[in-house]
Amino acid sequence: MAQHFLLSAKARTLSLAKVFRMGEDAAYGLFCEMRWPETDGEAVCPRCGCADSYFLKTRRKYKCTACYHQCSVTSGTIFASRKLSFTDLLAAIVLFVNGAKGVSALQASRDLDVQYKTAFVLFHKLREAMQREFADTKLNGTVEIDGGYFGGYVKPENKKADRKDRRLSFNRSGKRQCVVVMRERKGRTLPFVVANEGDAVPFVRDHVGTLATIHADEGTGWDALHAGWDTRRVNHSVQFMDKGVCTNQAESYFSRLRRMEVGTHHHIAGPYLRSYAGEAAWREDNRRVDNGGQAMKLVFGSMASRQSRSWAGYWQRAA
Repeated sequence: MAQHFLLSAKARTLSLAKVFRMGEDAAYGLFCEMRWPETDGEAVCPRCGCADSYFLKTRRKYKCTACYHQCSVTSGTIFASRKLSFTDLLAAIVLFVNGAKGVSALQASRDLDVQYKTAFVLFHKLREAMQREFADTKLNGTVEIDGGYFGGYVKPENKKADRKDRRLSFNRSGKRQCVVVMRERKGRTLPFVVANEGDAVPFVRDHVGTLATIHADEGTGWDALHAGWDTRRVNHSVQFMDKGVCTNQAESYFSRLRRMEVGTHHHIAGPYLRSYAGEAAWREDNRRVDNGGQAMKLVFGSMASRQSRSWAGYWQRAA
């Protein structure tokens, strides 16, 4: 039997020990290279685009020689106004990617000796950077589609006679949401959050090519797909695969997301469900990439993302 990738030495190319041994200057240089890869880490003014600047060593800032604008390596990025050192920031990213089923903010706060609020906001910023990879994604070939419901748990009554059938819509809490995933075979994964499974059909029109072949289950919400695509269905109440038609790749995604919910985060419903669904998709697409490659990919995506509008000053809001 072949060895699982995560058990092999190829999966381990970066460790926390290496991060802390490299020191603050080396970590800072790495962030510079990820921010300005075209100039090999040399600063480029974000205001006028000039590549000539002074380096203010005492403040670790750059001053443009053309417009005199001052900026740091994280200015305008998702890490803007950071307080952590670059070593701790890189260590937090390594911790984040090392969890195959995610890492809780509480565990990271203990590992990094920071407040829970710091780890919580930082990890959500990383999830926001992950969403950048899904922008303008178009799926082709064989695309599997499936939906799974999260949140809206209703605690059963103590006495059996008082319990209600929670499968009926009027006995639910109204907080239940559906994560719909569209996944290419041996390709990309694209999740969406909707109220009901059938509400995802407009998203399919926007993100699945007209020449694609769609595999779906027997859910009535997918009946509308037959009008626009070569749609093949499999009845899961009878069999999981029918002449090559299956949704196994979509089910693999939901397996990871359910394990993230049950074993790590415990509650991922509500307004944060979209972020966790995107994280699970990113982890599925990069499951055969070594942890060092994942960390560098996430650092590059974070430095290429603009300042977060959802998480900047999150704990300072009156709301």
